[in-house]
Amino acid sequence: MINRTLFNSDHEAFRDAFRKFLDKEVMPFHEEWEEQGYVDRAVWNKAGENGFLCPTMPEEYGGAGADKLYSVIQFEEIYGLGATGLGFSLHSEIVAPYILHYGTEEQKKKYLPRLASGEMVGAIAMSEPAAGSDLQGVKSTAIKQADGSYLLNGSKTFITNGWHADLVIVVAKTNPAAGGKGTSLMLVERGMKGFEKGKRLKKLGLKAQDTSELFFDNVSLPGDSVLGGDAFENKGFICLMEQLPWERMQIAIGAVAAAQAAIDMTVAYTKDRKVFGQPVAAYQNTRYKLAELQTEVQIARVFVDKCTELVCQDKLDTATASMAKYWTSDLQCKVMDECVQLHGGYGYMWEYPITRFYADARVQRIYGGTNEIMKEVITRAMGLGAK
Repeated sequence: MINRTLFNSDHEAFRDAFRKFLDKEVMPFHEEWEEQGYVDRAVWNKAGENGFLCPTMPEEYGGAGADKLYSVIQFEEIYGLGATGLGFSLHSEIVAPYILHYGTEEQKKKYLPRLASGEMVGAIAMSEPAAGSDLQGVKSTAIKQADGSYLLNGSKTFITNGWHADLVIVVAKTNPAAGGKGTSLMLVERGMKGFEKGKRLKKLGLKAQDTSELFFDNVSLPGDSVLGGDAFENKGFICLMEQLPWERMQIAIGAVAAAQAAIDMTVAYTKDRKVFGQPVAAYQNTRYKLAELQTEVQIARVFVDKCTELVCQDKLDTATASMAKYWTSDLQCKVMDECVQLHGGYGYMWEYPITRFYADARVQRIYGGTNEIMKEVITRAMGLGAK
């Protein structure tokens, strides 16, 4: 196997500490959380107390000022253990960066320290019942009133951290007539009149991750609720496009980590499980199949590591991020399917980790932009397709 050169000794010390946190505070309870459909709120506070939330945020806003590789380590460890109930990555590396990059100084001081401590849980509300990957098609509106406030109306679905969320960045049209160019990002807090959380959605996988519907019925928002203030009114779509490459890389990083974990557990299982008097691993078909999968995952890791280097240098382009997202998530699903097959009947039993990995993998090809949309992005970068 190729030795990875991304991480130094400090990174690996952080990996060890975070793995111990997951082993103690997450994995013993994850099955219970799957049954109830959400993780206990206390795990967010414990993560904040240990410095595991928003590690890349500047110290002045409550973070550790660490580089993105610390977050990469968290993605790898979470996906490698199948601790998919945790919505830390969206909270720390999507919600918080939006506020850091585009928020006013007042917004940064108000929200970032509370996100870093775990006092607040963050979510971002993009998808709607009739608008998923097509963000220009959102119907939610935030119309400015005569007194400078905004009136927010609409609904969102498939919202990660939606049930626990104390702060939601809501994608809404502040100028509906302008289409995508009339989109803004609105800051909405728990408890605002007219903001209601719907049922927790029951899913094929990610069963411990709270995923909810959100409803906004004439929610009156203060005039300073636009993320970034007046300067960013109607510029939300640009912000979304700027941040999507990193979001898609997070999916790719998790995909590779989960695929490698699935191979490792399948190697162990096939060495132990006997068929016709010999281990499943003794059969050439098993060994060759695992060799093929390991080769493809190794290729994926090299590509993803290179993309990660580009992220750290602010050089990763949208098309390459889309390539990483679509190809690794397709590969992840392929690996899970083959590994379930090599587990035989036990691969279909929920008590076996491979079954949960299989169920959790399927959504990777859908969220963050479907893989079909990823291919469309790539073709446009090639000078092909619609203009």
